[in-house]
Amino acid sequence: MAEHRQLQQTALLDAARVLLAEGGREALSFGALAARTGLARSSVYEYFRSKSELVEALCTVDLPLWAAEIEAGMAVRDGAVERIEAYVRGQVSLATDPVHRAVVAVAEYELDDAARARIRAAHAGLTAMVVRTLEDLGHARPGVAASLLQGVVEAAVRQVERIRGEDGAPGAGAVEEIADTAVRFALDGLRPVDRPADNPVDSADGAGDGDGTDGAKAR
Repeated sequence: MAEHRQLQQTALLDAARVLLAEGGREALSFGALAARTGLARSSVYEYFRSKSELVEALCTVDLPLWAAEIEAGMAVRDGAVERIEAYVRGQVSLATDPVHRAVVAVAEYELDDAARARIRAAHAGLTAMVVRTLEDLGHARPGVAASLLQGVVEAAVRQVERIRGEDGAPGAGAVEEIADTAVRFALDGLRPVDRPADNPVDSADGAGDGDGTDGAKAR
């Protein structure tokens, strides 16, 4: 029975991802889930008591996986500068994943502060890796630098969304250009003030010359 319940719960989460990717948060309803999975609407409530509980389950499963993809992209890079680049590019790449966008969007509407705190806790490993990387770059207050770095990333993601809103799905070239700019902006801004201008961080000005595939990829 436990295995059957787990399989059914997984099927419901898969159906929720499809609904979100196809129609956004408005498309996610227990009636639509029931139709997609062949369950009675009342049966869906046996697995999730509310839409908020469903969305939290989605976030609990998916966000750590996406964070792990970014961690993996950072882990294979040799230097601190390259790990920061992978961190930025990985998150910008995720912004093009329709499932990721939809899950993040619906979470903003459905989750309360306590649920968001539980989700953020799942990112502790990624945050720790960024902080260690910033320590390697010589930051005395790497936690502050990590918060500022995330601000750059979130601004880049908003630009991807803006292009999507204006022109439909943005092309790979437009996304790569935003990622390149964010990488250069982040690395220049993250240079510790007591380091000379010719330190290795500046060498990353050409970091955007690659194929834009560093970091985590959209599923």
